[in-house]
Amino acid sequence: MTDRDATGTGGVDPGEAEPPDGADTGRGRDVVVPMPLYKVVTVFSTLIAVVGVVFGFMLLDAATLNVSFLGGLIRGLLSFLGLRVAESVLTTVLAALGLATIALGAGVYVIGTRFRARGMGKSQEDSNEESNNNG
Repeated sequence: MTDRDATGTGGVDPGEAEPPDGADTGRGRDVVVPMPLYKVVTVFSTLIAVVGVVFGFMLLDAATLNVSFLGGLIRGLLSFLGLRVAESVLTTVLAALGLATIALGAGVYVIGTRFRARGMGKSQEDSNEESNNNG
């Protein structure tokens, strides 16, 4: 066992161009993990990304329309708590939260796509190039 294996990266050094099995992925930022972990990361990163994007658009909807369900719920909650917030401030805060939530969902998805299971070949784009050159 080398020092790199002890880091928990599965024997892949971030600066190393090839994973230990010798397959060149062409993407130095990929993280090679066992298949069960790959499945968990894929499922949950996709779930978080979808929920983040949908909720972000709901927040944008609440910021721009006075008839949205979420906007009415937030306004009702604020009035129940006795808080008075100007409509322009509430609109700005909801829009900023919506955009931040969409960006967070997209970021989680991008990070989730960096994981690969051991034995996985090249990405689909790379394998299409090779098949076009050979055929």
